[in-house]
Amino acid sequence: MPNRLADATSPYLQQHADNPVDWWPWGPEAFAEAERRGVPVLLSVGYAACHWCHVMAHESFEDDELAAYANERFVAVKVDREERPDVDAVYMEAVQAATGQGGWPMTVFLTPEKDPFYFGTYFPPEPRHGMPSFRQVLEGVDAAWRDRREEVGEVAGRIRADLARRASVYAVGGGVHRPPGEAELHEALVALGRDFDARRGGFGGAPKFPPAMVIEFLLRHHARTGSAAALEMAVRTAAAMARGGIHDQLGGGFARYAVDADWVVPHFEKMLYDNALLLRAYLHLWRATGSPLARRVALSTADFLLRELRTPEGAFASALDADSLDRESGASVEGAYYAWTPAQLAEVLGEADAAFAAELYEVTEAGTFEHGASVLQLLSDPRDDEAAERVRAALFAARAERPAPARDDKVVAAWNGLAVAALAETGALLERPDLVEAAERAADLLLAVHLTPDGRLLRTSRDGRAGANAGVLEDYADTAEGFLALYAVTGAAEWLQLAGGLLDTVLKHFADEASGALFDTADDAEELIRRPQDPTDNATPSGWTAAAGALLTYAAYTGSARHRTAAERALGIVGALATRAPRFIGWGLAVAEALVDGPREVAVVGPAGDSATAALHRAALLGTAPGVVVAVGEPTAVGGSAPVGGSGDWQGDWPGTGPEAAGVPLLADRPLVGGAPAAYVCRHFACEAPTTDPAVLAERLGAAER
Repeated sequence: MPNRLADATSPYLQQHADNPVDWWPWGPEAFAEAERRGVPVLLSVGYAACHWCHVMAHESFEDDELAAYANERFVAVKVDREERPDVDAVYMEAVQAATGQGGWPMTVFLTPEKDPFYFGTYFPPEPRHGMPSFRQVLEGVDAAWRDRREEVGEVAGRIRADLARRASVYAVGGGVHRPPGEAELHEALVALGRDFDARRGGFGGAPKFPPAMVIEFLLRHHARTGSAAALEMAVRTAAAMARGGIHDQLGGGFARYAVDADWVVPHFEKMLYDNALLLRAYLHLWRATGSPLARRVALSTADFLLRELRTPEGAFASALDADSLDRESGASVEGAYYAWTPAQLAEVLGEADAAFAAELYEVTEAGTFEHGASVLQLLSDPRDDEAAERVRAALFAARAERPAPARDDKVVAAWNGLAVAALAETGALLERPDLVEAAERAADLLLAVHLTPDGRLLRTSRDGRAGANAGVLEDYADTAEGFLALYAVTGAAEWLQLAGGLLDTVLKHFADEASGALFDTADDAEELIRRPQDPTDNATPSGWTAAAGALLTYAAYTGSARHRTAAERALGIVGALATRAPRFIGWGLAVAEALVDGPREVAVVGPAGDSATAALHRAALLGTAPGVVVAVGEPTAVGGSAPVGGSGDWQGDWPGTGPEAAGVPLLADRPLVGGAPAAYVCRHFACEAPTTDPAVLAERLGAAER
């Protein structure tokens, strides 16, 4: 049997390369084989860090007898949802529509024409909890295919038609709504307040997912309006997560979600995208409040990214598994790497420090997890900081001796873009130049490996080798976001220019010209049963709203009406969803806050390496005005007159009307003031008088001294 997965760039596919199931990768060859043999396709979708994907693989896909049956009656196709989010999105929508729920592993049966006709997620090896066994499912689908082929075809046709109707909603309606204004943003805040868990933080009940994008909206709304309610929801949620079991109290970083409403017991997989988003959220919370807890969490999360997810090539791996080997049983157990018993604390620390650690981290004989083990929490500040750090370091060192979770070292362009943005900002604001360097190195890898000569992005790579999968909308949008953040921090204009190239591709290949709506795949991508499109957030910002944010920022730098208009049209769907589903369009709401506020544009001009230039630059980056755009560079020749003092609005030229500064229109025609570095703040086509005083600049941008 040929091993078709052995050379895959996806670790998830490689995990299944030696299964007795005769897996095919997604591609025309698999469906041609199904057509040739006259059999349906068994599509199995998962990802490397998925606990139940591993369980089903061990129970069913490694079973020789079951595999022989599947190989005889089906063409089996294995898909990594992180490599092919388009395939995953199309069939997950069908699963959710048919069953009312979804998840991974996702199991779908298709005709050779790719039409789905039977769905599910995890199936056990024996019937249990009302679920049929996987063998029963295979036999039932095979019987239907052989004996009721016409009925199967009718079902598949109805499902395809239903998906086509769903697709038309956003394509037609995306541009008919106006972007949300102040009233809609306030109503979104009120709606979030109804879902807010005031006692435990977060929104809704169990399971609880970290709402990084909603926190960003809340912080921006507070910055623009002064809303105490918005800030309280952000602070309480961030503090609850930081002190809960979802946060790795020893090594930093966050697990995917908490299975309970109290943030105690996590689903232990640790994803790059969650940690990149949360790093930025905690950094911005520190910027807004000065919270020592937020600062500590931001730095420990950044250190986790560098220590455990950075690849030898300088980019960032996708995830760490939830499971690892348990030393006592030898089995792969979820949470084995992270949980502790009182006896284990005593073995590492001795009696006195173990008692202190048990109190500090809420470790009890009953346990908060399984088999008397506890997930470490930090429900109150330690009474002795020195002892707490000694205990943490000792436990962290002891944990490093345990078998570590496996790492999915696939590099995803979108998630690396999020990491680039978060690390660049964190390095600049918390004075960690090593983090800025790490962001630059990851961005360099995206350029060298993921960006093709014709300016298109490839979604994944591994070991410095690009995969074959085309980038989707979130790859372009989040990579552009990372490059724009790098420009704001470093002043290197090539990052701005590269972001512009990616966004031009978005407008050319992903936008619906008639409505302003955005599709998840390019107009020249592989044709699926429908073209996926979704403006709502999932674990990451939707590609749609991420693109809107990057387009808005780029327009502020360049004065491009084309990019500004595209951003506003894309935000129309946010206006439609702001009050109905604010928890699921948090990033769109955050971008809308920037649009309502301006966003404010700051040009800092002065010699590189000058301490006065650096002070103004830092004050600008510390600004809390929603989506504030910061450019820094050398002064250029003046194309027109500009004031050198005074107060109030300066009705000067719109940036970019004179000679461009190193290709950055926002810096054009910005002279020094009295021979000193200066900052220019513009908003809504009007600019205030330039200032040489960082304190004045900070006041204009809502920044506090840090």
